[in-house]
Order: sequence, then structure tokens, then C-alpha cells
Amino acid sequence: MTVKIYGIKNCNSMKKAFDWLDENGVAYDFHDYKKQGADVEILRQAMGEHGWETVINRKGMTWRNLPDIAKEHMDEENAIKAACDNPSLIKRPLIVANKQTFLGYDEDTFAQNLKN
Repeated sequence: MTVKIYGIKNCNSMKKAFDWLDENGVAYDFHDYKKQGADVEILRQAMGEHGWETVINRKGMTWRNLPDIAKEHMDEENAIKAACDNPSLIKRPLIVANKQTFLGYDEDTFAQNLKN
């Protein structure tokens, strides 16, 4: 199984995810939004599976700092554009495994879906 983890290296949720993957012997590739930017196709897949409202972190400072007009007119296409401009908007970690996306750090989800 190929596991790819998307996010920002210094995020607490990412650190927990990296620790879990390492402790459980799950090999992964890391896509760093700060260095590589957001992946539009993966964002489209994640939003198709979970909805833009779940993929975009609407609790963080990046969301709060968006202009009100942008937040009021947010839809999937605008969410993709906003996430590409501000990858910190994307819920972390975003993981792709078995052609499926998983959002956030959750030990039970990891154990059920990411162990070989």
C-alpha cells in the first residue's frame, strides 16, 4: 500500500501523524505544502469524498483572516483556489491511501485504514 501524507511539517497534528506512521511501520511519502504547494487533483478528490466544508479548516487563523466576502461566497471551486493560495487552509493531515482520502489525525481511522 502506498501512503502519501500532505501537510505542513511543523503542525502538531502532522507530528502526531508522523509519529503514529513511524511507530506502526507504515511507509509514506510526504508532500510539504510549504515547499511543494497544494495538489489540485488531490484537493478535488478530497472535496469530492468529504465536501469542501470538511477539507477546509474553518477553525484556524488562515480562515479567519480571509476577507468576509471570500468566506461568504465559498464553494468547491473557490475553496480549491483559496487552498492553492493558502495551503494552511487545508485540514491536516490529508492522507491518500488505497485511492481514498483521510482527513485529520485519528488513531482509529489510521489503524483501520493504514496498517499493511
